[in-house]
Amino acid sequence: MSETPKAAEPENLAMIEKRRIEAEILKHVHDALVASHGEVVAQATIAESVRRSAIEQARRFADAAGGQTSLQSFIDRQALWTKGGALEIQVRKRTEDEYHFDVVRCRYAEMYREMGLGHIGHLLSCNRDFVFSEGYDPNLKLERPQTIMQGGKCCDFRYRYEKKPAGGA
Repeated sequence: MSETPKAAEPENLAMIEKRRIEAEILKHVHDALVASHGEVVAQATIAESVRRSAIEQARRFADAAGGQTSLQSFIDRQALWTKGGALEIQVRKRTEDEYHFDVVRCRYAEMYREMGLGHIGHLLSCNRDFVFSEGYDPNLKLERPQTIMQGGKCCDFRYRYEKKPAGGA
């Protein structure tokens, strides 16, 4: 069994800066794919690549938690995404098994628009959220009806932790 190589995760680098670096590269991949295969294929390829990256990153985070993932351990990592004011959030509800918050300012969306990537910003960041939570802990469920990136007034994150009973399927 081969081990998946660990991607570089500089601890002091804010997540928004990691996303900027990724976007600088993916912009060229997107443009090349549009030229050779069209916009639909380009967006599908970017979406699938980012989905795979998010799952891998989530699994690394879960491994770093020693397999002791929970809603609280997930919340404890939120600072990685908000570092440097990248997201301004308002917590709406926080219980043992629910965490609801709204992002009222998203500098990720602002950054992608400035880079000329506003039309695929949702693929570069927003779509990561669902698969990241599943990859981190399958009991963690996310509902998010709207995002700033796609024209919403806020990003309304609604996390639920649905702990399965022992021995349950």
